[in-house]
Amino acid sequence: MTILEKFSLKGQRALVTGASQGIGLACARALAQAGAHVILTSRDQALLETAVAGLAAEGLIAEWQLLDVTDSAACTALAAKLGPLDVVVANAGIARSGTAAELAEDELVQDVMNTNFYGVLYTARAFGGQMLGAGKGSIVAIGSISGDISNRPQNQSYYNASKAAVHHLIRSMATEWAARGVRVNAVAPGYVETQMTKYAMEDDPVMAAKWMELTPMGRAGQPDEISSVVLFLASSASSYMTGSVVTADGGYTCW
Repeated sequence: MTILEKFSLKGQRALVTGASQGIGLACARALAQAGAHVILTSRDQALLETAVAGLAAEGLIAEWQLLDVTDSAACTALAAKLGPLDVVVANAGIARSGTAAELAEDELVQDVMNTNFYGVLYTARAFGGQMLGAGKGSIVAIGSISGDISNRPQNQSYYNASKAAVHHLIRSMATEWAARGVRVNAVAPGYVETQMTKYAMEDDPVMAAKWMELTPMGRAGQPDEISSVVLFLASSASSYMTGSVVTADGGYTCW
């Protein structure tokens, strides 16, 4: 098998959560460009329809399914409906800022944990269970550098904790499932230009400037720069990798 063939997903089926925009949509595009039949999921049907139409216009094979990743039963039901998949990208996530003292008991804290951590757990458990039955598959979670560091200048302790939980979850699942043919890895992006970072990129120039000052490459990442890493982890090009958290942050965590 040539190196290019190792990156091919021809004939495979892949699912991406939170795929209607941003990094999720970029991941769906990358997997489809590699030959996969991609299933995009999110809670917003209108955005999903637009995203799938855009991919179809590019000649890519894609469909959409509504899914709330915080609903364990919904994840299990969709997994049963779709049958075994080859690749699952657990991307759905939300970001909220605030100090632990201010929001430790706030409903927003639960929202962050439910989406960022439990959403990955429920997704991996439901679709990974089907992979275990088939004896093969690759799961890629979208973590964050926030799972490894305390971001600055903003305060977001519970968001950071949710991403740290994702990183350890994938390491633990990887060791449990490796002998059964299922690989589990994660990507930890730095600051990427998406709707999630728009609040600072456009509305808080002081914060955005600080982020860029702390990024050795001096710029934000683009969604397709993260999806390239996801494709690598999803494909057989990374066949000897499981339990890895691959950082893509322009050097931010090197200081």
